[in-house]
Amino acid sequence: MASAAFRPADFRVFEVKGFQARMAEIRERVRPKLEALGQSLTPAIARTTAGDAFAHVAKHARRTVNPPDDTWVAFGPDARGYKKHPHFKVAVSRNSVRFLFEIGPEFADKKRWAAAWKKSAPKLGPVLGGIKGLAWFQNEHDEEPAQPLADLRGDAFTALADELVRTRDGQLVIGRAVSATEAAHWSEAEYRTAALETFRALAPLYRLK
Repeated sequence: MASAAFRPADFRVFEVKGFQARMAEIRERVRPKLEALGQSLTPAIARTTAGDAFAHVAKHARRTVNPPDDTWVAFGPDARGYKKHPHFKVAVSRNSVRFLFEIGPEFADKKRWAAAWKKSAPKLGPVLGGIKGLAWFQNEHDEEPAQPLADLRGDAFTALADELVRTRDGQLVIGRAVSATEAAHWSEAEYRTAALETFRALAPLYRLK
């Protein structure tokens, strides 16, 4: 099995010009490591969420021209796909690795989930805001977060739920970003630890109803 630790050359894949050339590098260098990470993390994620967990490595099947700026392995409760469900994700791009919780545009019950968020926000906000490194991302592909959760007080934290329902493509992305410079020196065990620590902290959001 491939190592699940990314090295400097893996991050440089996202500098390769052209769709076919970059996709070939992603398939050769990055995807096997995401598959290994998915296999390694899935049992622990299932225990964390107290339910089924399945790993889905991005194939970028809808793309034909523009090369992806990031790629990922996502974890959700459905073997057929993750996009219609709350999910966790480990995403790799040129300058960072992100460990994320996401509610994406294809989630069918966004209004109900947003209402549950607002109801739970007074308790969730102080807890999540007290965890070092957790932040809100404006978009799932952003390498840098928009704002640390520690900076979001009261109504500002509650209002994150509005990101889901403001537009048809609304999404909510919360997690932790680590620079490629730092992550390139991590061991496989350090990747696993960073992922699970983040996902366990965010598990209340995964289970939110």
